[in-house]
Amino acid sequence: MKIHQVRTYPSKEYLPKEEQLAWKIAAVASDPVALEDEVVEMIINRIIDNAASACAALNYHSVQTARAQALTHLRNSGATIFGVPPETKVCAEWAAWANSVAVRELDFHDTFHAADYSHPGDNIPSIIAVAQQCGCNGAALTRAIATAYEIQIDLVKGICLHEHKIDHVAHLGPSVAAGIGTLLELDTETIYQAIQQAVHTTITTRQSRKADISSWKAYAPAYAGKNALEAVDRCMRGEGSPSPIYEGEDSIIAWILSGPNAVYEVPLPEPGEPKRAILESYTKEHSAEYQAQGLIDLAFRMGEKIDDFEKIKEIVIHGSHQTHYVIGTGSGDPQKMNPQATRETLDHSITYIFAVALQDRRWHHFDSYTPERAQREDTVRLWQKVRTLEDPEWTRRYHSRDPKERAFGARVEIFFNDGSKIEDELAVANAHSYGARPFRRPDYIRKFETLTEGIIAPKEQEDFLTLVQQLPKLVPEELMRLNLIASPGYLVENSAKGIF
Repeated sequence: MKIHQVRTYPSKEYLPKEEQLAWKIAAVASDPVALEDEVVEMIINRIIDNAASACAALNYHSVQTARAQALTHLRNSGATIFGVPPETKVCAEWAAWANSVAVRELDFHDTFHAADYSHPGDNIPSIIAVAQQCGCNGAALTRAIATAYEIQIDLVKGICLHEHKIDHVAHLGPSVAAGIGTLLELDTETIYQAIQQAVHTTITTRQSRKADISSWKAYAPAYAGKNALEAVDRCMRGEGSPSPIYEGEDSIIAWILSGPNAVYEVPLPEPGEPKRAILESYTKEHSAEYQAQGLIDLAFRMGEKIDDFEKIKEIVIHGSHQTHYVIGTGSGDPQKMNPQATRETLDHSITYIFAVALQDRRWHHFDSYTPERAQREDTVRLWQKVRTLEDPEWTRRYHSRDPKERAFGARVEIFFNDGSKIEDELAVANAHSYGARPFRRPDYIRKFETLTEGIIAPKEQEDFLTLVQQLPKLVPEELMRLNLIASPGYLVENSAKGIF
């Protein structure tokens, strides 16, 4: 890997495009390096994981809405939608839209955290949609997904968005554009222009993840992916873009990020170097914000030692800056302590999550979030006793460049009314690569079968798993079957009227 320094350049100080970050990203995308076997293996895992999360969410209102919008844009040579038979095809940008919302709704697919946050699996729906519409094969799709993961993870390592309250989908636009560039074997110039357009059109604020969190949290990645897809289309037709998008005097770094004196360091593969970043990402065993994963596992373990939750006086979670200020009491969001809060808010409330996981010693993507579960009186009493604190050591480990030291967990103290306490800690979730039970292919398949039970027919499940595990060998016609069909009568459609 090579570390690239990125800063603002005044207009009078000419910066050749070959020295611009967007060009360097485009050069990685257009570099036809071979994929390593373990990277291909993980790409297949991620497609299985996305499909599981998407199918489990098919009847959620936001997914119904996105699907209804997409189905008004039919195209015979288009792409397919989760839940709908493959004979029904829509324009690729709308398939990307609908499928991205489905994948993202439950907050249940993969993650990568470093200087910023990300869900790199959000790249996959847009790239599959383009592959289907453009008649690409499985080998091309696999290379494209490897590129998208590489670019998003490298940007997340080097450029922090959330400290400026910019949503992390600002890194998703360029990674989708880069991945599509690889997929279609576009030249570096076209990819460069598309990346810049994608960055320019996907800058949004983190209010989508603050206070009353709405269904837009699921739509935000779809918005970025659709914008990136459309940017590639325009640039393939010869259109240009604002340049330089990162380094310009009136552009991203100077006015949206850390200002004209800031210097960012972004790692990117050297020419000919394999794209391996996907191996640093990690999936979720539980449907909740990633920093809750280890704490859910820890709550299961600590809950075994408690015979009466009414005896608890206080629970203190000592975690990283992100745990305290994003999903904890340091956020200043009273909604995170509100039993009437939305599911989208509750899955970003570690106080709620820890209380329920402690009591139930299980976590379910639906049951754990129902209004009845959130409003249970004994749970509300316990929930209000939980608070978080930042521990500098956990913050340091969160930002460690050493993957083996990097941690997303916390130390928890549970104090009882009689003056006793129990204490325990967990650095990473059990399913993490360095956790107690790292996820392997059988775990992804088990998660898929669990989440799609009663939604996708067993034969359809079996056919999909057989197909996806042969991904690099698939012909274009087989790629059309990567989005599963719901069992007859399962889908509920949003009948509300829009303008489409």
